[in-house]
Amino acid sequence: MTIETTALAYRNNRVGPVLRAGSITAGVIEAAHEDNPGKTIRVDDKFAYVRIDTDGELILRRSTLEETLGRPFMMCELEVSLSSFSGRIETTECYVRFYYEKTL
Repeated sequence: MTIETTALAYRNNRVGPVLRAGSITAGVIEAAHEDNPGKTIRVDDKFAYVRIDTDGELILRRSTLEETLGRPFMMCELEVSLSSFSGRIETTECYVRFYYEKTL
């Protein structure tokens, strides 16, 4: 691996969900901003789907999703809308975490 390749790899440690466009998308975007303070959250809207990502780790909490959506929310609802994701994923009843275990 060259120095240039390594430098590019450092910049590509993005993690996060890819959601089908739907009723929860705006709430997930808002929750991503609230649950990950100090991080730059990137949103790439392709109309049919939306890619939400940041560097290293992105957390979405059920309690925050309930606030942003204005209703009770079960984490399995996120899984139904999740068409893909980048990084690794850890899911519980209270949160979902997208992360890289190791970075370059």
